[in-house]
Amino acid sequence: MHAAVYRGQSVVSVEEIPTPAIRPGEILIRVEACGICHTDLKKIEHNLLAPPRVYGHETAGMVVAVGAGVARFRPGDRVVAFHHIPCLECFYCRRKTYAQCPVYKKVGITAGFEPAGGGFAQYVRVMDWIVDRGVERIPEGVSFERATLVEPLNTCLKAVVQCDPQPEEFVLVMGQGPIGLMFTMLVHRTGARVAATDTIRERLAVSTLSGAEFAWDPGTLDVAAQVKALTVGRGADLVIVAASVPGIIGQAIACSRPGSRILLFAQTSATERIETSGADICVGERTLFGCYSASVDLQKESANLVFGGELPLDALISHCLPLVKIRSGFDLALHPGPKSLKIIVQPQRWS
Repeated sequence: MHAAVYRGQSVVSVEEIPTPAIRPGEILIRVEACGICHTDLKKIEHNLLAPPRVYGHETAGMVVAVGAGVARFRPGDRVVAFHHIPCLECFYCRRKTYAQCPVYKKVGITAGFEPAGGGFAQYVRVMDWIVDRGVERIPEGVSFERATLVEPLNTCLKAVVQCDPQPEEFVLVMGQGPIGLMFTMLVHRTGARVAATDTIRERLAVSTLSGAEFAWDPGTLDVAAQVKALTVGRGADLVIVAASVPGIIGQAIACSRPGSRILLFAQTSATERIETSGADICVGERTLFGCYSASVDLQKESANLVFGGELPLDALISHCLPLVKIRSGFDLALHPGPKSLKIIVQPQRWS
């Protein structure tokens, strides 16, 4: 099969490797679509993990083989597969902090080499604990491309549940890339008032279609002043930081009221540093917290939201590229233009 193999030094090459062999309890999926996620791009661009690996974890495709003992799935099933699933029994699982579970931290899908998701390949092997609890069927009529959004939407839904926005609250979502737009859609569902920021004008237009009442370019106006003008001088009740640029945490604090919540969602690299006034947090009684990755408790709900059509998610998919053009997809995701949002790789396409 063909796969985009990370070879180190930020190099990814499309090459031929063996199709993975499955074991008892496992399934083999022919990958039809896989989204490009910035967490994978950070690992590639900053060489965070040792090569060789095949990345890609927003995976949708068709079951083509099942191992001994697999009863829930059969060849021909259209599915999405989560690459992280917790044990449900450990100290962290009992507290529902699933992303800290040792089993959750193990990647359970591979195209070969050290497991790393594998979705940037034509076939992936899904391991037994993922087969048991981390695979969802795609209904007929739902495209594989839309189905790739189940995993990223789950991560956003998990964060929104943790933030718990209320209908009377004013929420600022900073960054309107694909993840920020998902936040805008999900917060809008709660009845809260939503404002969004981004420096790309076209993304602001999509944010209004996604439920934002206000959409601002922080490069052209004072966002904190705008927020305070709309909140009787207080500031936002909740700020969701869905972008990672220098100084954005300070901007989030400036836009928030005393006693507010500030969620960090995009700060996933160990190289990123935060510097702010301690008094803004302590004296201002703000809560600064993070949320990371997907929740098994929300797996069905996130799948239903994607498959049911309640959210305008198709507007997020801007490019679908064959595997041989994956580097172009990386470049589009790393350096977004006016029309680039979610980039989908289609490993079965040749041109």
